[in-house]
Amino acid sequence: MLQRIQIDTFRTLQGVCFEKLSLTYEVFGQPLERAPVVLVNHALTGNSSVCGEDGWWKGLIGKGKCIDTDKYAILSFNIPGNGYQEEENKIEDYKAFVARDVAAIFLEGLQRLGVGELYAVIGGSVGGGIAWELAVLAPKLIRHLVPIASDWKSTDWLKATCLVQEQILLHSNNPVHDARLHAMLVYRTPESFSQKFERSFNEEKGMYNIESWLFHHGKKLESRFGLSSYKALNHILANIDITKDRGGFEEVIKDVECAIHQISVDSDLFFTAKENKDTFEILKKHNPKHTYGVVKSVHGHDAFFIEYDQLHQLLKHVF
Repeated sequence: MLQRIQIDTFRTLQGVCFEKLSLTYEVFGQPLERAPVVLVNHALTGNSSVCGEDGWWKGLIGKGKCIDTDKYAILSFNIPGNGYQEEENKIEDYKAFVARDVAAIFLEGLQRLGVGELYAVIGGSVGGGIAWELAVLAPKLIRHLVPIASDWKSTDWLKATCLVQEQILLHSNNPVHDARLHAMLVYRTPESFSQKFERSFNEEKGMYNIESWLFHHGKKLESRFGLSSYKALNHILANIDITKDRGGFEEVIKDVECAIHQISVDSDLFFTAKENKDTFEILKKHNPKHTYGVVKSVHGHDAFFIEYDQLHQLLKHVF
């Protein structure tokens, strides 16, 4: 069931003031006060519905799954402005929030819910970036930080990709649909497309199956995700940086007490495995409890929605 916390007077890092902000959330599994709490941060087009029949991460979270709802209290907030079952949080200025703002809003939500400790924070893609930001904002709050197919920063490549997305969203006659077509090219890989479609042609539709598949994904997203939400989330994705105005990475991370378990995808074209491995090389010098795992997949960034058996193996020591 979707629940709400009303936050009064939130000021963003950019100086934008929200007199009232509605933070919506869902809880699955055990009650928050009776079990270890796992905070799940959703990806760009995701939401707080993380498990159950329609849950977008139901392959990882649920009864008897890697993150077992019989054992944990699963908490998930909606990023304000993501459009999930809400009207009050349409963001007029899509550049209002960066990832650190979202982490600060989530921290306020945790305090209002009386959650003083998190067993784990896990997130994929932009959700993982927000998890990094939360760990720095509250260095004693989290026991296990699990960023998957993500990073503590938006790289030049990621910023460039988000810029192209932004330009499509601003100038296309069919913005959400067309932006999704472009996004799928970096969410997957050439090898994934070749394996799936083998240059096959759909005679009935008069187009190649890869073309039909892309149009399908464009229409599917267009039917459930608004333009204002896409623009806002894309901007947040482009602005992840735990070091901004704080110093270097090692300086920033030194006070964070949690064990950090990075999971990369070897074929990820979005958040590359090399960037994550470079981060781990720094982390392991300071604390042996940090770990690094790699999902091996042809499917690129989207493998964190697909390769559940591998994710279970890589995360079973945490959960």
